[in-house]
Amino acid sequence: MIKVGIVGGTGYTGVELLRLLAQHPQAEVAVITSRSEAGVAVADMYPNLRGHYDGLAFSVPDSKTLAACDVVFFATPHGVAHALAGELLAAGTKVIDLSADFRLQDAVEWGKWYGQPHGAPELLKDAVYGLPEVNREKIRQAQLIAVPGCYPTATQLGFLPLLEAGLADPSRLIADCKSGVSGAGRGAAVGSLFCEAGESMKAYAVKGHRHLPEISQGLRQAAGKDIGLTFVPHLTPMIRGIHATLYATVADTSVDLQALFEKRYANEPFVDVMPAGSHPETRSVRGANVCRIAVHRPQGGDLVVVLSVIDNLVKGASGQAVQNLNILFGLDERMGLSHAGLLP
Repeated sequence: MIKVGIVGGTGYTGVELLRLLAQHPQAEVAVITSRSEAGVAVADMYPNLRGHYDGLAFSVPDSKTLAACDVVFFATPHGVAHALAGELLAAGTKVIDLSADFRLQDAVEWGKWYGQPHGAPELLKDAVYGLPEVNREKIRQAQLIAVPGCYPTATQLGFLPLLEAGLADPSRLIADCKSGVSGAGRGAAVGSLFCEAGESMKAYAVKGHRHLPEISQGLRQAAGKDIGLTFVPHLTPMIRGIHATLYATVADTSVDLQALFEKRYANEPFVDVMPAGSHPETRSVRGANVCRIAVHRPQGGDLVVVLSVIDNLVKGASGQAVQNLNILFGLDERMGLSHAGLLP
């Protein structure tokens, strides 16, 4: 049984991680921390977990207690994992970080986008970017895993086949993405209020979103050259879900794109390439660790449109973290994650 610790379990990714681990046959949550909720029982804060974590309560983070775990998940705001990750790694504990702290390989770039100096630049060389469809073999040997963000997951999985095959013009990529309100986190904010977000949709961070350098980093590696990406996120009046509409131009219009995508993801348990002409819906992946993709070439021209949908809290965060856990410990990658999405 894998002994699990969770730092910062009171947010949406934290409770989703608890929900998924509750049905994992090889993982046991031994420690969960929260400075603000120390002493509160997990089942009291999250009634949906009653009967699953009875006796487990939030505690103040303690490095020695956490180091006794086999693996520690960080479900925290950016900057928090910097302080503790080094100590845990030195003690031999594996770290899976759901925050953005170790996603970018460039510490200076990280500081530019997150408004503070990187707190543990010495660890970046050892951090493995946890997108299994790209880095599965590196994840197997990792000690520190940086779980990709939600927008980056949907966007990269949609663009990868085109860039890896050298088909898309890498200088003219467009990602038009929509997110549910849970992507903003559980903290109180006016923009997330029901009366503000309901029955409305808006773009935001058009000048530059924190996920832009992460997406660009991954697409650059896939293309093997510099890329030009326009990324525009939108807030939509739903709780869960990411819908990425991706645009790329191709010089060779004779390539069977459906076959290309099906071949690329044929052995990926959590990427579903839908039949030609499909339009994947966010509700089809709600609660599931699946990315559903459809590829189109409207009017047979040189513009390719890829539709990519995920649940931002599952394949976009906690589900992908558990997928990394399974790979890291040599388990079936689908363990604890094989459930279908929720409908309606």
